[in-house]
Amino acid sequence: MRMGLTIVSVFFLLLVSACGSSNANDTVKIPDDEWGTITSKAEGTKVNMFMWGGDDGINRYIDEVMAPMLKEKNNIELNRVPLDTPESLQKLQTEKRAGKEKGTIDIVWVNGENFKNAKEQDLLAGSFTDKLPNYNQYYDTDSDAFQYDFGTETEGFEAPWGKVQFAFFYNSEKVKSPPATFEDLSTFMKENPGKFTYPNPSDFTGNAFLRHLLYAKTDSNLARAGFDEDKSEEIGAEVWDELNTLKPYLWRKGETYPSTLTDLDKLYSQEEVWMTMGYNEARAEHLIKDGVFPASTKSFILEDIGSIGNTHFLSIPFNSPNKEGALVAINEFLSPEAQYEKLKPDYWGESSPISYDKLDEEWRKKFMEIDRGESVLEASKLEENFKGELDAAYVEWLKENWIREVASQ
Repeated sequence: MRMGLTIVSVFFLLLVSACGSSNANDTVKIPDDEWGTITSKAEGTKVNMFMWGGDDGINRYIDEVMAPMLKEKNNIELNRVPLDTPESLQKLQTEKRAGKEKGTIDIVWVNGENFKNAKEQDLLAGSFTDKLPNYNQYYDTDSDAFQYDFGTETEGFEAPWGKVQFAFFYNSEKVKSPPATFEDLSTFMKENPGKFTYPNPSDFTGNAFLRHLLYAKTDSNLARAGFDEDKSEEIGAEVWDELNTLKPYLWRKGETYPSTLTDLDKLYSQEEVWMTMGYNEARAEHLIKDGVFPASTKSFILEDIGSIGNTHFLSIPFNSPNKEGALVAINEFLSPEAQYEKLKPDYWGESSPISYDKLDEEWRKKFMEIDRGESVLEASKLEENFKGELDAAYVEWLKENWIREVASQ
């Protein structure tokens, strides 16, 4: 009798365990319902969006454009949580180790090495872009720009939210002739000591600056090749030599570097330096309008190197407590209305990944008529000088090697 009870007990425990495992697995999955059912379940819910909060214009776009739009059209409350993506992923890792089936993040703004890490560590809910009506109607779903993210296959785990290109910004009252090549930029530094610097490469923008220097030291198309450590060491040696040679001409003689792009922008706004930079060709416009940047701010790219560009995405974590709400919100973020407002310089002003040829005539005309502002380079110039983003492995490699080869020298 005791043996019979033991067997029954074991069977019961195994059954409960299996059910628990199934439920845990269900929390990872993207809802398999029809879109009408998904929107119905999302109505009246709250969506927590975790994202980098270092740009006031981007923050206001979320708070003043998207939050009201989602409330009016979908009765969804959008809650923006300013947290850098690596910290958001660390939070998800902790929750995954703890077996937390319902987290607090519904949408995360992600791309590059962060996406690669999140995908490899099973921190994302899975493929969902095939469910989004706006993505399938208005975007070139076969584009390599959406199929790959810094060399990592997206497989529908993230939806394209925007695209940007790297640009330098300068005070045209201080700099009469902006550099056209890296040699010109080096000459500027030597002739104007202390008036240029770049963020620490642990910052995304600072790292992007170094990736441009890798391009400058090779004729290879680094975007089409995976990470090659031997080749990186070879090219990198020239980059470190160049940076160390220029160090005495940097702000504070390269003894310290701005920790973030926000810190560099502050130095620029205070005219301690005469140039800043950023992974968004139009980011200066709202800063000029808000009186943060000088009205004389213009932009340039280094034509001998080119301008690295990429797509950035929105994704859904494995333990999002409101996946239906996340799907509906992301679909709205990809809508022509939302993308049009994002393209305008009032808030963000960055390029849209939407396909103009998939828009109706009225929307296409509206997009084409937007005046992006005087600080934004012509689209044709950006397109001519576009360079693809490098494999995500370069990001970490540059961080680590810069500390040893430059910062500690």
